[in-house]
Amino acid sequence: MDLRTMTQSLVTLAEDNMAFFSSQGPGETARRLSGVFAGVREQALGLEPTLGRLLSVAHLFDLDAETPANGYRSLVHTARCCLGHLLHKSRYVASNRRSIFFRTSHNLAELEAYLAALTQLRALAYYAQHLLATNQPGRLFFEGDERFIADFLHEYVTLHKGCFYGRCLGFQFTPAIRPFLQTISIGLVSFGEHYKRNETGLSVTASSLFTGGRFAIDPELRGAEFERIVQNLDVHFWKAFWNITEIQVLSSLANMASATVRVSRLLSLPPTAFEMPLTADPKVTVTISPPLAHTGPGPVLVRLISYDLREGQDSEELSRLVRSEGPRSLELRSRPQQAPRSRCLVVHIHGGGFVAQTSKSHEPYLKSWAQELGAPILSIDYSLAPEAPFPRALEECFYAYCWAVKHCALLGSTGERICLAGDSAGGNLCFTVSLRAAAYGVRLPDGIMAAYPATMLQATASPSRLLSLMDPLLPLSILSKCVSAYAGGETEDHSDSGQKALGMMGLVQRDTALLFRDLRLGASSWLNSFLELSGHKSHPNSVPIAEPMRCSVSETALAQPEGPLGTDSLKALMLHDLSLRGSSETPDTPELSLSAEARGHSTPSAINFLLRPEVASEESEAGAELSTKDRVQGVCAAFPEGFHPRRSSHGAKRMTPYSSPIVKNPFMSPLLAPDSMLQTLPPVHIVACALDPMLDDSVMFARRLRSLGQPVTLRVVEDLPHGFLSLAALCHETRQAAALCVEHIRLVLNPPGPPV
Repeated sequence: MDLRTMTQSLVTLAEDNMAFFSSQGPGETARRLSGVFAGVREQALGLEPTLGRLLSVAHLFDLDAETPANGYRSLVHTARCCLGHLLHKSRYVASNRRSIFFRTSHNLAELEAYLAALTQLRALAYYAQHLLATNQPGRLFFEGDERFIADFLHEYVTLHKGCFYGRCLGFQFTPAIRPFLQTISIGLVSFGEHYKRNETGLSVTASSLFTGGRFAIDPELRGAEFERIVQNLDVHFWKAFWNITEIQVLSSLANMASATVRVSRLLSLPPTAFEMPLTADPKVTVTISPPLAHTGPGPVLVRLISYDLREGQDSEELSRLVRSEGPRSLELRSRPQQAPRSRCLVVHIHGGGFVAQTSKSHEPYLKSWAQELGAPILSIDYSLAPEAPFPRALEECFYAYCWAVKHCALLGSTGERICLAGDSAGGNLCFTVSLRAAAYGVRLPDGIMAAYPATMLQATASPSRLLSLMDPLLPLSILSKCVSAYAGGETEDHSDSGQKALGMMGLVQRDTALLFRDLRLGASSWLNSFLELSGHKSHPNSVPIAEPMRCSVSETALAQPEGPLGTDSLKALMLHDLSLRGSSETPDTPELSLSAEARGHSTPSAINFLLRPEVASEESEAGAELSTKDRVQGVCAAFPEGFHPRRSSHGAKRMTPYSSPIVKNPFMSPLLAPDSMLQTLPPVHIVACALDPMLDDSVMFARRLRSLGQPVTLRVVEDLPHGFLSLAALCHETRQAAALCVEHIRLVLNPPGPPV
């Protein structure tokens, strides 16, 4: 059914039901039912033209005709889902309103909930229309006046969201997902009560977590509490909640339901520098130093998973790296014969918003991958923010990747084909690890499979970001907290007057918070006491482990006069594009020598998001149709006269955009990387979700790669939430989506041969 027909049918039914209940006397219930149908009629008639307008230009933002996906399409689809549910409910009411079995109060509550959702969706549609008119042609992410972003965030904070977390929870997703989301929402609000009562040292059992009592039977109360938690609790709460899958009982249940593998061992890679050959000239080596940022040299934890016991996996050298996991640890059992080394290797980087989860959280689907692919998998347990902000995770993932390439024989692989795979934050790290490998000139992976990756960590608006208003897994406030934590800003909000009592680690945390504060302010006079000056260079083959902790990139990769793979141009780009010196700095102050990851990227205007001139022309015409008044007024001006969305009664009334220069760094937001960097990436395969607030990250990243002639594929799955890999065993739809990820990894490991 097309949008106009659906709207007309809903309006007709609403008018019929409104007339019926208006004739039922002065009772309160009849009055409310008549009023709710009047509201449905008003909102549907107001929403339909805006949705039609968005749909008419949505195709201009697709990757190609075979991949119809972007935030504008997703917003229209979500509104259609809400209209469809109201249409179904209106038909039910019209057919059963005279029956003695008609549950008046239940149907009234559901109609009121979906009317509230439709009202808020209408507000989002107006925001999207305003974004289309205000933004530059061809771009999904807004670039321009920061006041627009501030206004958008202010509007977001004040909008009512509880209606999407109660009776309407997950209405936009496939029905098989909704019971799971309801369980998660009950667990979240119950966990929030535990968190409030016991802020230091949570002790939560599975039974107490998912028996929400009053929250389980009262969806309105649950929605209101969910909204309060989303608006107010800090990143430490979300870190704790997202890690509940690693509670002993839950992790044991997950492993019982997953494939059985011969090898699942946690390894600790020692912080020792080693040499890697350059791809351009294998006779020349580059030093791979251990992770150094923030906390100095330290081991990197990785998990080796293999369906078969392969040669090298039971070697003494590998056994010396094994780290015990307690009674749950799965040790190798004797076997008469070993399988030969696989020619393939998968290096996996887990998601979790850079702040939560480990390889154990993702182990169930990784075991299935190991079985289906017949290749060993090395999953990296990088350090998490806010305790270890950027670039610590990138350093650890790059170090572990290089170690895996060098020692693949220990992992049961010959290393002929290597795939980097990750989801969400892990997808971001897959891209940045590859960019860093190219900067160093070492072997790149043969391909990348990124599931619903985050490629733009800068605070900005996009049509898919609007979906965060209703997404129970990725509300915008949570995304903002995770980005702030990863960028180092979250440490400022949790300073403790008694931190000195924490000893050395407390001092490190304090100094890290101060460091990022002054990076944002550009106070170079303070930075000089922490950062190595540009005149202090070391020989590339003599990088000491006790090197100053902020000098974290090999000087071989970034300081050679004529490095491989355009290294010199990258160095020049990084040194030139962002000056962290304050305006009061004297001309003779030595230039700061920063790692590539610690420098931000400059001039957003130099980034070419405009891909095809003919598309730009069409989009310019579409934007020109909107009035000049809409272009110059704030976000609120997007609402027509008489329309007022519902406002929240919970939480702060303002969300400040996090605007540190670090979030513009291409090693943090790869979408902002210059063309010369993106052209070094191997073939990229992206699997995204149509209803994901981060869908536009995938679409725009794929469009940029396509415009550069880089091999890239984008597959978008319908009706599933962000993080579907962790739900792979939940239903048929999630299993199909997970199988799609495996299919793309297999394309990297076993590329199709040339035609005969």
